[in-house]
Amino acid sequence: MVLDVPKKPLQLRDVLEPQPETGQLLVRVSACAVCRTDLHIVDGELPKPKLPLIPGHEIVGRVEKVARDVQKFREGDRVGIPWLGWTCGECRFCRSGRENLCDRARFTGYNIDGGYAEFAVADARFCFPLPDQFENVAAAPLLCAGLIGFRALRKCGDPRRLGLYGFGAAAHIIAQVAVFEGRKVFAFTRPGDSETQKFAQRLGAKWTGGSDEAPPEKLDAAIIFAPVGALMALALRHLDKGGVVVSAGIHMSDIPAFPYRDLWGERAICSVANLTRRDGEEFLEIAPRVPIKTETETFPLAQANEALTRLREGKLNGAAVLLMET
Repeated sequence: MVLDVPKKPLQLRDVLEPQPETGQLLVRVSACAVCRTDLHIVDGELPKPKLPLIPGHEIVGRVEKVARDVQKFREGDRVGIPWLGWTCGECRFCRSGRENLCDRARFTGYNIDGGYAEFAVADARFCFPLPDQFENVAAAPLLCAGLIGFRALRKCGDPRRLGLYGFGAAAHIIAQVAVFEGRKVFAFTRPGDSETQKFAQRLGAKWTGGSDEAPPEKLDAAIIFAPVGALMALALRHLDKGGVVVSAGIHMSDIPAFPYRDLWGERAICSVANLTRRDGEEFLEIAPRVPIKTETETFPLAQANEALTRLREGKLNGAAVLLMET
């Protein structure tokens, strides 16, 4: 499924099978989850994507070919391919364990063709072996919704009372991690969305309500998954002193002005940018111990536009996952 022009539907097309170059794997794709970042790219909200582009960066598949210099994987291994596809390894960010901030970083399904296809190539250094207990469809959302959500959770510090704004693919995974770690989860949904609120309750949320409601307790931290800047200011009002609001999105509408008193008391706001390989290793180690159960809805590859539309309209519980023909 190819994006030729942003704001236009993807096109189903036959393309040449890619071949792995130095340090790369050729992966036969089994499943690829649909991420809100894919939607931002297709809708023209992220600048300068590679065009034409095959989107998709929550990829699960089997190694079909291995470049000669790759030692980490063999043909037949099952791997996950995430958003972060390459970094320079030389800049001050890479050298200080912050490769997610590398100025020259390249991203799967944005600068590099991704997983809305039967085959994908990827830098072996940025691929992950996947826990055996997660079958392909269940594993796919872990590779961005899970990874970015996990990084956002760790940016919160050690909160006892955690608010999650926007209870979709990422929040439903991270709520399970937070509950496993003994945190009290408060889930905020679109006002009046009782179905999603019941979904959050099933996953262990202690309180659910609309994003326009105040929680019954002050929060130690809040993560904003919905790309709505106004939620940052709203969440800030519900923080206890010393709390933090973390934005987990790569794109968000502008944050409206708010009074300084809402920030005072050593409250903070911050963003999460991309992920590191260490995030992936730590998250994929804890995921089987929770154990995380991903809520998914599957679509054939040719229905990628339908999956994106459902995501855009907020009509998914959990994550959409594209399946390749076998």
